[in-house]
Amino acid sequence: MALLEFTEKGIYCPQADVFIDPWRPVKRALITHGHADHARSGHKHYLCTRPAWPVMRYRLGPIKAEAVAYGEPVMIDGVRFSFHPAGHIVGSAQIRIEYKGEIWVVSGDYKLENDQLSTPFEPVKCHTFITESTFGLPVYNWQQQYFIYKAINDWWRQNKADGKTSVITGYALGKAQRILQGLNPSLGTIYTHGAIENINEVIRQQGINLQPTVRITPGIKRSVFPGNIVIATPGTVGTAWMCRFNNPCVASASGWVSNSDTRSRKAVDHGFVLSDHADWKALNQAVKETGAERVFVTHGYKKAFSRWLKKQGLDVDIIQTEFEGELSERGKG
Repeated sequence: MALLEFTEKGIYCPQADVFIDPWRPVKRALITHGHADHARSGHKHYLCTRPAWPVMRYRLGPIKAEAVAYGEPVMIDGVRFSFHPAGHIVGSAQIRIEYKGEIWVVSGDYKLENDQLSTPFEPVKCHTFITESTFGLPVYNWQQQYFIYKAINDWWRQNKADGKTSVITGYALGKAQRILQGLNPSLGTIYTHGAIENINEVIRQQGINLQPTVRITPGIKRSVFPGNIVIATPGTVGTAWMCRFNNPCVASASGWVSNSDTRSRKAVDHGFVLSDHADWKALNQAVKETGAERVFVTHGYKKAFSRWLKKQGLDVDIIQTEFEGELSERGKG
């Protein structure tokens, strides 16, 4: 019996009778992070990290859950589980599973660059590693976030000089907060879509300092927006909600805007390549640092990345999941 199996409900540990990020309702679910494709409703009991729990509670409602610290061991029927930082969003984790000397790690979603919000990624030694491959092609090679933030602030500064409202879109959980922390508040007021501000409030209540923001409500006059910046969800682009801004300049912040053909660039004026997922080099670095001899590749460019890893001498297989990577939060508003 394998330590983990891949079933129609999700990644399953038969010895402990638990699932990791299941996409069908199960009795016991271990959750890597709060994004919609990994933390779904309907499970009888949840286990996650303490920093992930507030957002999961907000999004999923009254669920029965237990939250643990990073690195804290949890024993279930002789199997040792622990959660380790993934650097993806606040509270995100890799899950380490150990039984009779065999160690597997399920990465969930991850990035290696420290965003100063989520706990930085930590490599975890294992025999078998389950990795995402959202951006598993050599063409995906991110600039350091410092340069992306500079470009965003320069764009805002120019729009302000032109008397325009800057509107930048990002997922309500994760990307929006990362954009927010990179903005220069001396340039003006930062306004937020209600779905984003709801998440901001949950994160602030955890003691995480976010820059000051103003929630957009129906009572706000249009005249206040020109020269300032709005963080909105991707789903607002092209909708009536966007009509409140006179002559806005709209940008998208996503890893997908590095590809001019991607749908994320439609109906926007500009794109900033800012992803909460590992690029090609970081994916390779993460796999190497685990020391794993066997790798399972999931969502994203699975075939291309698995072929590359096989050339590096690893035992590699592709698994089919319902995880969506950077598509999971698209359009949520």
